[in-house]
Formats: sequence, C-alpha cells, structure tokens
Amino acid sequence: MTSRERSSECFVYITLPRQTSSVTAGRFVLTKDRRGTALGRFVYGGSYLSRNDAVEIDPVELKLAEGTYQTARLNGLFGSIRDSSPDDWGRRVIERHTGKVQLDELGYLLESPDDRAGALDFGVGNNPPAPKRDYNKTIQLERLQILADALIREGAGESDHATVQVQELMLLNTSMGGARPKSVVEDDIGLWIAKFNRPDDRWNNPRVEHAMLELARQCGISVARSRIEKVGGKDVLLVQRFDREKTSRGYIRARMISGLTLLRAEDSIHQRDRWSYVLMAEEIRRIVAEPKKDAAELFRRMCFNALISNLDDHPRNHALMAIDREWRLSPAYDLTPSPVVSLDSRELAMTCGDQGPFANAANLLTQHARFLLGQDEAKTIVSTMTEQVRATWYDVVRGQGVSEKDAETIKGAFVYDGFSR
Repeated sequence: MTSRERSSECFVYITLPRQTSSVTAGRFVLTKDRRGTALGRFVYGGSYLSRNDAVEIDPVELKLAEGTYQTARLNGLFGSIRDSSPDDWGRRVIERHTGKVQLDELGYLLESPDDRAGALDFGVGNNPPAPKRDYNKTIQLERLQILADALIREGAGESDHATVQVQELMLLNTSMGGARPKSVVEDDIGLWIAKFNRPDDRWNNPRVEHAMLELARQCGISVARSRIEKVGGKDVLLVQRFDREKTSRGYIRARMISGLTLLRAEDSIHQRDRWSYVLMAEEIRRIVAEPKKDAAELFRRMCFNALISNLDDHPRNHALMAIDREWRLSPAYDLTPSPVVSLDSRELAMTCGDQGPFANAANLLTQHARFLLGQDEAKTIVSTMTEQVRATWYDVVRGQGVSEKDAETIKGAFVYDGFSR
C-alpha cells in the first residue's frame, strides 16, 4: 500500500453448516487511492483452510483456496460480502443510531446487527464474539410500527425527537435490505422479517405481498412462508427467515448469495448488461446440487413475475442458499405486482429471452433449453400458469384479506393484454 492509499480491514466470521456459533474464516482489507478508487482483498486464514469442515464463503468469487482474492467492483466489496451489508432501510437505521450521515462500506458492515442474511459476520477481533441472540419479539410489533413511521417522517423532513430516540431505533434491529421499513422479530417458531406499511403506499402492501406469495405457491413455486399480523389497526407482513433454523442450541445459519453475486453483476440499474434470467440459469446449473430442478424452478418464477407484472424482479430479489454444504435456489420472496398503463408491452428487470426483458410468453420460450426444459415442457408451464393466474388471482387476493378497492387498483397487473400476443 502506498502513502496515498487509505486502508481499513476486518475479520470475516462464518457459521459452518449445522453449527450455531461462528469461526474466523479470513481477513478482508479495503483500500482506496487518492481518486477514491476502491480495491477489496480477501485471504482465507490458514487455520480455517486446515479444517475438515471448512466451506467456501461463496462458490463464485471466494472459493475455498489459498491466495489473495481481489475485486474493484461494488466499491471494493466482494458480492457475498456486499450481500451481508445493509441496503436502504438498514442503512438509515444505522445512520440514525451512529449520528453519521453516511458511513463507508466497512462501517456499515461493522455497525450492522447480527441478523444479516446468510452465515457471515464481521468484526475487528481475530476471534468472533459470541452471538447476541437478542431479537425483538412479535409482541413488540406495534411499537416497531410506531418507530418505523417516525423514522419515515424524519426522512421526509419532519422531526419527532420525542418518539425517535437512538436506542429505540436500534430496536428495529435489522440490516436486512430493501427500501421498505422492516425489522427482524422472533416467536416460538423462529425468526421472521416484519414488513410494515408506509403512509405513502398506494395499496395495503403487506396484504398484497402475502397474497402474491400464496398465488405463487398455488402455481407450484417454492416460496417463503408468510402470515399477516394485525397491529394497532395496521397490517404487518411476517415472512419467515429461510436462512435460519431454530434449534435448542441456537440458530443454524445458511450461507446465501444474491443473484447479483451469482451473475457477477453491478448494483446500478445503469449497468445491467448481466441482469439476465438466461445467464442466471446457466450459472445456477454450474453450482447447485440439482441443476435441472432449480433451473426449471427459475423458469417458473420468471413466468410468474411476467404474469403479475412484478417489474422489481432485480437480481438481489433472487438468491442461492446452502444450509449444508450443497447450494440450491432459495425460496421465492419479494413478489409484488406493478400495474402500469401500457397494455401492449411490459419489461421485467432482467433479460428473459431473445427480445431482452420483454415480459411476453413468446419471449420467455425462446431460451427454454437454457433452463433445461424441452419446448413442449416449457410451453405447458407457461400456458398452465397463465390460466391459473388469470382464473384465480382475484379469489386469492380477496381470500387473503385484500380489500375490493385494492384488488381493483392492482387488477391491471395480472396477465396483461400483451403477454400472450
């Protein structure tokens, strides 16, 4: 490192398969030159590599091997490390807690609670600290909703210092990604992500998202378990953490990587050349234990997203996980409809065929072989799911408590006119 470079570092800890406490996997160093160009370096520890039960942090960039890994992408963060860092909502909570407008990337990692997705943790000590295992309880949801509303008001320029106190905000206790207010809560079953309504929502988002998960399940898609809690007159969506398994010893943690990491892609929507279901299917086939099963599952999810106009299906809303040593596609999550004006053409966030991101049945079928599907098999999936969504979406959303008004608002999202043309 030259005198014109600035460097910061931390140790990376990992919870090994079927364990409930972490070990030190290696050391991460982040440097920036005088122009602000970041370079990340990671080295597995020798003692970790010598373990019989050692596993790779991820199967894409940080495979289990000696030597120094380097990256200049994602502000110097390896994809799997960036996946462990908070996104919009988690960063807002951390900034409010620390009193700093913006931290550097390592700062967000070190300040995050240990509820982050996946099996990684970070710290400045050579040995990992004991897990805190301190989570909000589901009985605290009403207080958390009040605090989330207060933080949103502050973000809009309204001050409510009597309600929003630093320590109270940390009770939101989440580094989970996304822009919606959320918290990790615990009950007798395990850990759940609580997703709250926002005052500026066009419809009851918790109810609608819960209904989309149910609709996807009825279409044969593997989805995260969810339920609705009524809290202080408002609905809260609880989505069970599929990367955690509760035991008498504590929580087993699954390794996870996002689709963004799998694709070696950039976060920015302006650098989305690798945002592609087709490329994702090929990468999945190289990594997972059951490639035919998971590639076909990804095809079904692509089709479902097109049928409900889920236009926010970006790579971070897809993931691989490994509860043991082998990797597989995670259950589906973050499924939301987007009713838009156009009846002829809609685009998903990722390429889905020869015509790019065009959410059209014919386009979905153009690359069926890359998903390890025969042409007739792929056509059957598309036609069957199309009829299922068309015939049942209304009954499903109303059956999950979505109001008639909200059902009317979102109806344009389902099997839009241009899908089958």
